[in-house]
Amino acid sequence: MAVVEAFDSSVAIKPPSIGLALIEGQRALAELATLPVASPLLRLAPGGDGHPVMVLPGFLAGGGTTVPLRRFLRSKGYEPFCWELGRNLGPKAIGPQGELLAHRLQSVHRKMGRKVTLIGWSLGGVMAREIAKQYPDMVRQVISLGSPFGGDPRASHVFHIYRAITGHDIDPDEMAEEFAALREPPAGIPSTAIYSKTDGVVAWRTCVEKRSALTDNIEVYASHCGLGVNPAVFFAIADRLAQAETDWRPFDRASSWRRLIYPSSGH
Repeated sequence: MAVVEAFDSSVAIKPPSIGLALIEGQRALAELATLPVASPLLRLAPGGDGHPVMVLPGFLAGGGTTVPLRRFLRSKGYEPFCWELGRNLGPKAIGPQGELLAHRLQSVHRKMGRKVTLIGWSLGGVMAREIAKQYPDMVRQVISLGSPFGGDPRASHVFHIYRAITGHDIDPDEMAEEFAALREPPAGIPSTAIYSKTDGVVAWRTCVEKRSALTDNIEVYASHCGLGVNPAVFFAIADRLAQAETDWRPFDRASSWRRLIYPSSGH
C-alpha cells in the first residue's frame, strides 16, 4: 500500500482542479443519499464508551451541518456536542486568542468529567488541532476531515474568500514560521487526518499528518463538502473513537472489504 507523506514546503502545490470544484455540491448530495443505503455497514462499526465528542464545522458553516455526524455518534453510544459558536468565520468566531472555543471545550470537559475527542471539518479541523495543543489535558484525540493544516493556504479555492470575509490578512511568505507550527500535530495526543484525493476545495496533500507513533492518515473516496455525511468517513470515525484511551493504534486496513473502501495506508 502507498505511504502518505505530509506536505513538503519546498514543493509548490496547486488548488484542486476547477472541474472537481464545480461538482462539489452534486457529489456531496450523492454522499448524503448513500447514508441510508450504508446503514448495514455502519451497524458493524464499533460502539462507544460514552466519552464526549465535540464537532467543529467548516469555514462559513454552522453547527447544523454537523447534525448527521452527531446523530451517528449518539447512535454509537457517545455524547456528541455542537461547538455552539455560530458560523465558522475563523478567528472572529472563536475570539482573538481562541478563548471562546477554549471556554466551550472547558465547559464540555467540566460537564462530562472526561477528556473530549475533537472532530473538525475543514477549517474546524485546523482549529481542533490548535486548541488541543493549548489544552492537552482535556483532549483525548483529534480527528480532522479535509483540514488544510499542512501547507500553503493558497492551495485552496476559498483562500481569497476567507481573507475577504474574516479580515485575516494572511501572507504565507511572511508567516512561514506560523504555518510550520500548524503542520505539527498536538504533542502526546492521537491525531487522525481523514482526506480525499478528489477533494475539490483544498489540496489533499495539505490535509495529511506527519508520520509518527500517534498520527494516522485515512484516505476516502469523497468530496470536500461531503466529508461530514460520507458513510466511509463515519465508519472510520467510529473505529478511531473506539480505540482505548491508553492503547491507541492506527486504522486497520487488513480486511478485504476495507481495502476496497479505504484506498491507501497512512503509515
